[in-house]
Amino acid sequence: MENQTSSLTGEDWFNQKGWSLFDFQKKSWDAVRGEKNGLVNAPTGSGKTYSLLIPMICHPQLIANKNSVGIIWLTPIRALAKEIKQAAERAISEMNLPLTVEIRTGDTSAHRKRQILNQPPNILITTPESLHLFFTYKHYRAFFGHLKYLVVDEWHELLGSKRGVQVELALSRLETISPGLRRWGISATVGNMNEALNVLMGANKGVIITSEIKKAINITSIFPDHIDSLPWAGHLGLHLIEKIIPIIKKSKSTLIFTNTRGQCEIWYQQLLKVCPELAGLIAMHHSSISGELREWVESALQDARLKAVVCTSSLDLGVDFQPVETIIQIGSPKGIARFMQRAGRSGHQPGAVSHIYFVPTHTLELIEASALREAILGGIIEKRIPYQRTFDVLVQYLITLSCGEGFRWSEIAPEIEKTHAFKQISGDDWNQVIEFITTGGAALDAYDEYRKVILDGEIFEIFSKGTANAHRMSIGTIVGENSIQIVLKNGKSLGTIEEYFISRLRIGDVFWFSGRSLELLEFTGTTAKVRPANRKSGKIPSWQGGRMPLSSELASVIRTKLDDYKKQDQVDRELTFLDPLFQLQQFQSHFPSKDEFLIEYIRSPEGFHVMMYPFEGRFVHEGLAALVANKIAEIKPITISMAMNDYGFELLSDQEIPIYEALESDLFAFDDLSRSIEESVNATEMAKRRFRDIAAIAGLVSKGRPGSRIKERHLQSSTRLLFEVYSDYQPDHILLKQAYEEVLYLQLEESRMKEAIRRIQQQKIIFRTPENPTPFSFPIMVDGMRERLSTERLEDRIAKMQLIIE
Repeated sequence: MENQTSSLTGEDWFNQKGWSLFDFQKKSWDAVRGEKNGLVNAPTGSGKTYSLLIPMICHPQLIANKNSVGIIWLTPIRALAKEIKQAAERAISEMNLPLTVEIRTGDTSAHRKRQILNQPPNILITTPESLHLFFTYKHYRAFFGHLKYLVVDEWHELLGSKRGVQVELALSRLETISPGLRRWGISATVGNMNEALNVLMGANKGVIITSEIKKAINITSIFPDHIDSLPWAGHLGLHLIEKIIPIIKKSKSTLIFTNTRGQCEIWYQQLLKVCPELAGLIAMHHSSISGELREWVESALQDARLKAVVCTSSLDLGVDFQPVETIIQIGSPKGIARFMQRAGRSGHQPGAVSHIYFVPTHTLELIEASALREAILGGIIEKRIPYQRTFDVLVQYLITLSCGEGFRWSEIAPEIEKTHAFKQISGDDWNQVIEFITTGGAALDAYDEYRKVILDGEIFEIFSKGTANAHRMSIGTIVGENSIQIVLKNGKSLGTIEEYFISRLRIGDVFWFSGRSLELLEFTGTTAKVRPANRKSGKIPSWQGGRMPLSSELASVIRTKLDDYKKQDQVDRELTFLDPLFQLQQFQSHFPSKDEFLIEYIRSPEGFHVMMYPFEGRFVHEGLAALVANKIAEIKPITISMAMNDYGFELLSDQEIPIYEALESDLFAFDDLSRSIEESVNATEMAKRRFRDIAAIAGLVSKGRPGSRIKERHLQSSTRLLFEVYSDYQPDHILLKQAYEEVLYLQLEESRMKEAIRRIQQQKIIFRTPENPTPFSFPIMVDGMRERLSTERLEDRIAKMQLIIE
């Protein structure tokens, strides 16, 4: 029953606005009013925010407890928080409800943060990291004592990440503090919707409410005038920039999505170079730009003051920019759901068609455009696999609780064991976790710096105020390189760049950042002072991080599309355009069907190349390459280097590779595949890299304090040393085991690799020995040469290879 003092009910307000309730909205309102938990599954621009917000703000408990937080609205990105706040304030004002709304994220000023603690808003919009920060404050129980609803927006985005585990843990705590708390999520479609609901609900039951609205997406690929002008390898896509300008000019407003921050910076600069009249009409948006600049871009985009914004995933989710008519995707996003999410930024109204242009960065990427269209039409979507047994996140959470009011193990353990992430935690696991936060574990108990928590009677409390302050700075599960603040002479911050890039510059060097040409004046501690430069040339920063892997679902559709071409069945425009390339592949080697597995053996000035094409994605190919190389080494001990892309992998040696003997000895037969995988890959080295992030999340290493950050190379040395200490003295440590598990299940995708091998075992092996690199092999060979050759030598070698092929 809604509050009788409200001037308008939800239905009255909708009627006044001239809106009609969609069926899924009515079901959601009824479910919220019926005190249920649940998950709303609806496409972008369908009114999913108001499907939950309206009945929640009308609940009597929110009105009765006007000085406390009644609703927490969790969002994975800061840009979405502002939109949710505007939507909530619009409804509250026009419905005449005495409620307040505040945002608390990393961009919120220190003054505003104090105000929120002293005067709690009725609706708190925040991120998983900022929510955990509240647990470090005294009296957080009272702060959240009257909480009625927690809504997780874009739950699908958080689900398959450690941030999703943070959400699970926060819910487990808040449910104890506020009995009767209702959990709700908003999610795009995922391939495992029931599991997504179960993870969010914990031990509770919930309902899934699915929208009847189907989002239409119109996909248009951008083609060059001739196939020869499209590169066979690359990732920037700048060769088609002239084709992009007319699209920008004819659209009211356009979002240009790139896959990396470096690519975003380059595209912004090149657009202005090619079309100077766009100056002042285009902007850039990515996570390293300062919050002030990002907010300006979002506001200008909303007010239709910008013709285009070059962006990254920072504008992926749920943000409703009404003027946006067109989306341009530079390069494949490597996932169906990500592509649909970005397409949905246009036509952001119920029933509107989303228009997206696909700009290939190299020739074969057009296959992915074709596969994305096929997948969307067929309703194929990726699963989001939830994390389990992420002890680094659990350790961080327990230290977080100890910073505030402390915790009793007898109270916290049952809460945590109800979560999906830790429902299988054992007694030995718990012993190690408690031992770790109190002593650092058996391997480190002689060092006081690893004693984070002390037991005072029955309550676990933080070791010291300094430990608490250091921990608050490190809360979160997104681990990146050390960030350096880029500051103008007047003190204005432009954003952050990773330390490794700035450390390579000399005073006086010019670089581009945030759309500006900047000269480095001074670099001390965590700050780099700069001033505007007049030079148009300069280095462009790149950010560390791996390339996005091809999803299993998209890889499967790619194989189907290639088979369609082979059979000449439903050949679309992209595959027709690629026909000369595919004909060349068939002429030089072979174009495989779905029941064939192609292996090429090529000799070049670099050596002997074995090329294989599972079309299963880079991560899987990394493991498969190691497996095959290991089996070949059993026949003939030779040094083999590996390279891979999303379509296949290369084994290269300066000696002849015994591939014939390997095939005769049943190359893809394994008695114990799991063991073979572990023996083949450099699991220890991979685990060391994984352990670096795990150690940072668990608080084993610290990046220092403001103004005195520890250099990245020192952090790497510290984590490697800790890895070796645990390996030697406590090999069964939970964090060490977690590192190896993440290598197998997340990096090498063991289950997916096994499925790929089973598929190959059932395929007919087609073996060819082409005289020159083929269209399939060329991009992989180029990727391998990038690791071995200087830029100048690489460009010369690629040019020579292209001449040979042509």
